[in-house]
Amino acid sequence: MLPSFLSSPDDLNSLVDDIKSWAIDLGFADARVVEPDLAQYKDEFNQWLNNQYHAGMDYLANHGDMRFYPEQLHPGTRRVISLRMHYLPQSVATVERLQTKHKAYIARYALGRDYHKLIRKRLTQLAKKIEEKVGDHGYRAFVDSAPILERQIAEQAGMGWIGKNTLLLTPKAGSWFLLGEIFTNLPLPVDKPTESRHCGSCTACLTQCPTDAFVEPWVLDAGKCISYLTIEHKGPIPEELRSKMGNRIFGCDDCQLVCPWTKFAKYTEEDDFQPRHNLDSANLIELFEWDEATFLKNTEGSPIRRTGFENWRRNIAVALGNAPTNQATIQTLQSALPHSSELVKEHILWALKQHDR
Repeated sequence: MLPSFLSSPDDLNSLVDDIKSWAIDLGFADARVVEPDLAQYKDEFNQWLNNQYHAGMDYLANHGDMRFYPEQLHPGTRRVISLRMHYLPQSVATVERLQTKHKAYIARYALGRDYHKLIRKRLTQLAKKIEEKVGDHGYRAFVDSAPILERQIAEQAGMGWIGKNTLLLTPKAGSWFLLGEIFTNLPLPVDKPTESRHCGSCTACLTQCPTDAFVEPWVLDAGKCISYLTIEHKGPIPEELRSKMGNRIFGCDDCQLVCPWTKFAKYTEEDDFQPRHNLDSANLIELFEWDEATFLKNTEGSPIRRTGFENWRRNIAVALGNAPTNQATIQTLQSALPHSSELVKEHILWALKQHDR
């Protein structure tokens, strides 16, 4: 039962206005309300799985139809509050760093504190503020932490549109933001959905992907995506893709960097998204020389911890193979051979061959 003071449409509209205001105060850039209709994406998603475009991410095939029916994730769900938060620090170089081949490129969302922790805390604070206003409203907060079609939810909420690069785009901020959701049992008034996608005839993200990971507009083959290869993938990186990875050692931003909408990007004001341990400008050799204890210490509370130490070294070995040839690079690779795992050795030997041409 709703509190008596929420019995009219005006009361509910006023509550939504409060929610959006509180969200801004908590550091979110936008908040929208939607009653999502997600079953329409079921066939398309299952076809994507059948084509094995999810590569080794078997968890994407789990949980049955839960991602298409929000009430299965949170019983009683009537609405979803979709929110976004900017993460790109103004001081951080992007294209320039990709072009500096002896330095590491790390996806810009991963330079600071793990966004899961930051955004989940803010979502919970927002949900508690709603609770203070209306009492127990039945909610559950998510940050990339459950089988949720978050971009489709955001698009239906009018947050923006899904671009050909499969990311959510908005004319107000491009795509340099992260999404979060609050599933709620409140019958809140909903926002108007995005009526059309505004990519037009642009194909920059498709044609300039370093590894040609896009099968067609809106369809990504994760097995070729540098973000997947450097973060989720276990085992050797396919040899035919290594030279295309450049100096990207954790994630990839290329399909954002070439998107015309990113010129409208807004910068973050969150201290937690500022770079840690010089990761926005660190030399590849410096990072390759980290031992496991240093890796664990310097990635504490960071999304980079997800890839693990062995894959971290694997990724950097590939990047060193793509770096300019000089004695320091060759000596670093050779010195690492005796005490590296078989997986890392394979990539070191490949890297050394690149400098012996």
